[in-house]
Amino acid sequence: MTSLKRSPPPLALTMGEPAGVGPEITLKTWMARERETVPAFFVVGAPDLYQTLAAALGLDIPIRVISDASEAAGVFATALPILAIELGAPVKPGALSPANARAVMHSIDIACDLALLGAASGLVTNPIHKRALYEAGLRVPGHTEYLAERTGGATPVMMLSCPGLRVVPVTVHEPLKSVATSLTTAMIVEKGIILARALKRDLGISKPRMAVAGLNPHAGEEGHIGREEIEIIVPAIEAIRREGVEVSGPLPPDTMFHAGARARYDAALCMYHDQALIPIKTIDFERGVNTTLGLPIVRTSPDHGTALDIAGRGLANPFSLIEALRLAHEIAANRAQA
Repeated sequence: MTSLKRSPPPLALTMGEPAGVGPEITLKTWMARERETVPAFFVVGAPDLYQTLAAALGLDIPIRVISDASEAAGVFATALPILAIELGAPVKPGALSPANARAVMHSIDIACDLALLGAASGLVTNPIHKRALYEAGLRVPGHTEYLAERTGGATPVMMLSCPGLRVVPVTVHEPLKSVATSLTTAMIVEKGIILARALKRDLGISKPRMAVAGLNPHAGEEGHIGREEIEIIVPAIEAIRREGVEVSGPLPPDTMFHAGARARYDAALCMYHDQALIPIKTIDFERGVNTTLGLPIVRTSPDHGTALDIAGRGLANPFSLIEALRLAHEIAANRAQA
């Protein structure tokens, strides 16, 4: 007797900053669900926020409040399913209100816990505004670190991707003048191994190929333009290679991101933030996705901020959120299969 496979549960989408573009791109993403093949999702947010915004933008979108995540799959085709939470204050697009910071965090907590329980196949987070959350008491640098703490304290690794490129920055929000002194062989090895494992388990790449960028111009020119490649990066590459990973580098950063070079690897390990993000945002600014590797749950996010300057004006592009939902769905399916 053949057993029937159950469909994975929908993805949980957080509200994000209610005064930013998150609510707008959520509405537009649901409207594009058939044309863009968007996987099923439900929102953890305030129903009135979406109803008011849809009316203001002239969008004919039915909203359905659900009481449990299990109801979302049956609702998604005909209405936007929302697991309701309350806001602390009315929302004016573009205007931050610290009174809503608790609701923003509540949305993240509920969605994260549903993913941990398996009631959601993954977590997709709309952009937050860190300053508003810091003022409300957030004590970690951002989404990624908060989710790492909430899910058990694993080392989180940020991977940015767009069609044609995946990158991981080894140092992230570090002043450029501090990168060389903060970079260590152990740090590169840890993130490289987490990346290699994620490429296999999450993206179904059986033999991942990794490129490692140098830190200095021309990858140091054998020590003539800095010795970080020789003393820090090469030992890390050798250690990652001993784990059975195909690794190339250190590569000159200025020649490793053109189309021909990108065809030779599945992901690039970069030494600092802009070295990784500039090529992603140059290649496809509108479809960039931020994925957190190393967590026990699936987590992706649009690779842009709250865009308060255009919030509520109907100008926000939903493509990055659509790609984030697609990638979360793909990763969840690969994990289930593995």
